[in-house]
Amino acid sequence: MSASKISGRIRRKQRIKRKISGTTERPRLTIYRSLKHIYAQVIDDISGRTLVSASTNEKGQAEGRRNKASAEDLGKRIAEKAKSAQVEKVVFDRNGYIYHGCVKAFADAAREAGLQF
Repeated sequence: MSASKISGRIRRKQRIKRKISGTTERPRLTIYRSLKHIYAQVIDDISGRTLVSASTNEKGQAEGRRNKASAEDLGKRIAEKAKSAQVEKVVFDRNGYIYHGCVKAFADAAREAGLQF
């Protein structure tokens, strides 16, 4: 990736982060895409704790790569983990990424699995 792409994403990320924040009642669901994997966390920003996390890098992951199928699987798994931690409603933080492709597949799968955002 070029430096301008990365700096543009960081600027978008900062602009989004000013507007949203995770609370105890409604934590923040954030996503990070590396070149090989996708990582997701449910974060309570007030207490500064990560409540739930999942990634395509975990053991037992069938696909294990960054594609739409693995993003959908990750969305379902993070929703199940969040429900087991008594989290029903979240604020979605796309982390400066365009809402398209893997990010959209992840969000749709998490919604289908029962998370509300």
